Amino acid sequence: MKPHVRRIALCLLLLVCLTPVWARADIGPKPSVRIRFSGMKQQTYYVTLLSARSSTGPAWAYDGTEQSALFHDGDKDFDIWQRFTAYQDSDGYYFLQQFEQCRGDDTYVWGYFPPSPFKVLLYFPEQDTFAVSEICERYAFDSYYAVRWSGAADGALAVERQYPFQRELLALAARIVLTIAIELLVALPFGFRARRQLRFLAAVNLVTQVALNLLLHYLDYSRGPYAFVFYYAVLELLVLAAEAMLYRRRLPGANAPSAHPVCYACAANALSFVSGLWLANVLPDIF
Repeated sequence: MKPHVRRIALCLLLLVCLTPVWARADIGPKPSVRIRFSGMKQQTYYVTLLSARSSTGPAWAYDGTEQSALFHDGDKDFDIWQRFTAYQDSDGYYFLQQFEQCRGDDTYVWGYFPPSPFKVLLYFPEQDTFAVSEICERYAFDSYYAVRWSGAADGALAVERQYPFQRELLALAARIVLTIAIELLVALPFGFRARRQLRFLAAVNLVTQVALNLLLHYLDYSRGPYAFVFYYAVLELLVLAAEAMLYRRRLPGANAPSAHPVCYACAANALSFVSGLWLANVLPDIF
């Protein structure tokens, strides 16, 4: 085995040992539906999602028997539960006995196996009226919606998809810029200081970081943060291997006696990886 191949293999093995992945039963993130309400003023209302099926995850519909009831006489919000169970949907959708009280411009979250397809149903206790939406579908692991209330109770409820794409793009750009800055700073003590060397390093990092972040964003969007964390470690190792090979073969001055392109790739990626984990706690909106 060639020396540079051995160095890359040892670095990959070290990163695998330093990057454990835990597999635990049923504690990973679950899909969610998040609905932001606006225009509600200060009125109190209750929110639920009606389901096309009679159960999802740990939630199920009341079938008229005592065994299926999740609320009983004397329980808090028992009267609200009664109003929801008495509601008859025109398409036969089920009330799964899960609801939340909201007030004013609020956000409702069903964070554990939300139904899909579903309808959004609001109940206004002061007016004893309902408002229901058309049929909606979850479109991502975390599906975001917005409701702008017009005051028309006992009528149709307009629900709009509202995934925060602009915020995600800005966060993506910030992550890439910070990663490139870190890896260029690491290049200096390794002797890569010439302008053409730094340009080459920046270009390679731009390509790999754009590809890495877009793929991770797709995994987070479609499969959730648990898949994101697992594939983050795996894809970082692939990026390290690709960058190490490119630096050794194409980086100007990489064959100089004092140059260590493979060691630089390991150090730069390890530092950017650890920095990313730290910044994820400091700047959660970006990382």
